[in-house]
Amino acid sequence: MTQTDSDPHDHLRATDEVFAALIDEHGELDIDPAPDLFERLVTSILRQQVSMASAAATRERLFDAVEMTPEGVLAADETTLKEAGLSRQKTRYVKNVAEAFLANDYSHETFAGMDDETVIDELTSITGVGTWTAEMQLMFALGRQDVFPVGDLGIRKGMRTLYGDLSREEMVEQAEAWRPYRSYASLYLWRVKEDIAESVAEVVEE
Repeated sequence: MTQTDSDPHDHLRATDEVFAALIDEHGELDIDPAPDLFERLVTSILRQQVSMASAAATRERLFDAVEMTPEGVLAADETTLKEAGLSRQKTRYVKNVAEAFLANDYSHETFAGMDDETVIDELTSITGVGTWTAEMQLMFALGRQDVFPVGDLGIRKGMRTLYGDLSREEMVEQAEAWRPYRSYASLYLWRVKEDIAESVAEVVEE
């Protein structure tokens, strides 16, 4: 994938004085891609429509109880997954992801030649992976720099705090100024208020 050579923080400072203040307040935040694509996608599924604290507790129990590989998840019995905190629906979703990873041998190399929309199309073909979950994978597993997850509650709260009562369409339009670094802009939007940062995982799948 094509990456730009300019500095994302300089770009945000130059295009939006609001972000200049946020960067001064929070420092230069960076995207730190997770090395394990499967673990990161499972983590995003656990964070669907629950609080960060609840998702973190479930993740800790699950990762302690089950070998966090596609084979390990598929070998785990229903009781183990339930005791770790997975609902019946999320058990099905996590197993769907495990089956997809085995069937397609997904790796960083698999997605390296795909643009963002193609990655989203590929991942959302897995039942249980919606647009938000795929966008989190783009940002936090694949390190893509220009993702704007407007379906995320924390992003929308941050936008409205900074720019007023915008519709989702208006938010997307506002975010055009931050291209090609909308992922970095999102990191700052999640930190506009502490309560927003804590609720980043409370999302609505589209």
